[in-house]
Amino acid sequence: MEVRVPASTSNLGPGFDCFGLALKLYLTVRADAKPDACDPCNVTTTGARENEALPRNSANLIYRAMTFAARREGVSLPPVELNVHNEIPLASGLGSSAAAIVAGIKLCSLLTDHAISDQTIQNYATEFEGHPDNVTASLYGGFTISCVTHDRTAVSAKFDWPSHIRAVVVSPHSQIPTHVARAALARTIGRGCAVHNLQRTALFTAAIAQQRYDLLWDAMKDELHQPQRQSLVPGLAEALTLPRMEGLLGVALSGAGPSIFALATDRTDEIGARIASCFSAHKIESTLRTLEVDNEGCRALQ
Repeated sequence: MEVRVPASTSNLGPGFDCFGLALKLYLTVRADAKPDACDPCNVTTTGARENEALPRNSANLIYRAMTFAARREGVSLPPVELNVHNEIPLASGLGSSAAAIVAGIKLCSLLTDHAISDQTIQNYATEFEGHPDNVTASLYGGFTISCVTHDRTAVSAKFDWPSHIRAVVVSPHSQIPTHVARAALARTIGRGCAVHNLQRTALFTAAIAQQRYDLLWDAMKDELHQPQRQSLVPGLAEALTLPRMEGLLGVALSGAGPSIFALATDRTDEIGARIASCFSAHKIESTLRTLEVDNEGCRALQ
């Protein structure tokens, strides 16, 4: 059984733990049952250089997500061999863990021939990941808006993303674990900050729904998490104050960082170079990717 899961960026500025956007950068995992194997899981990996550090046994996140779903569904997993090709850089704000979790839960369903609905996959993945934004985008594709209800159900809506708006992603050659980025956030926020983000979250959604893309420049401003994370991401402050230019719709920290991304319709190389220069001013090398949005989400390939 084989699945392909897209990377994602989240927050998109103001939509903290709410907005997600699936990107055409993929985690592909093939799972083969090995009934006679001694170990429950063996993993081989290719792709991004960081993959070399990933566990090759049952400690692997994909397999842990598989066993999490199997326990919840009351099914038994056979010993498996996972062949993983991962294009998503780790701890870079591009949803690598969310993609792994979604892949694992989907593979559990396929490998055991036990149907698990997309809603249940979303619920399990949100519980496992701790927040719904990236897992929802990786599961459904497109631009997603999600929340968790009082009974811990993940609720979401999806918009297909316009093909002419691409994501320019600049990833510094450094990592920030999500728990470190979250630890930098304030425990409480003022009413002004809350109102600021509520206004812009609503405006962003309306801009996509009504194709008013000129509104995104203001709609992507944030006061909830990006200011607190500037000390963790040298170059972020400069990137967020880049002036408007042709083709550039807005700039934000990608998820918890340290990648920075822009939404753009044109001049993507120039925009990426401007963001990269914010890192290079701090003597930090980076990788530039211009990515289309994936509107399909998680797919079973076999």
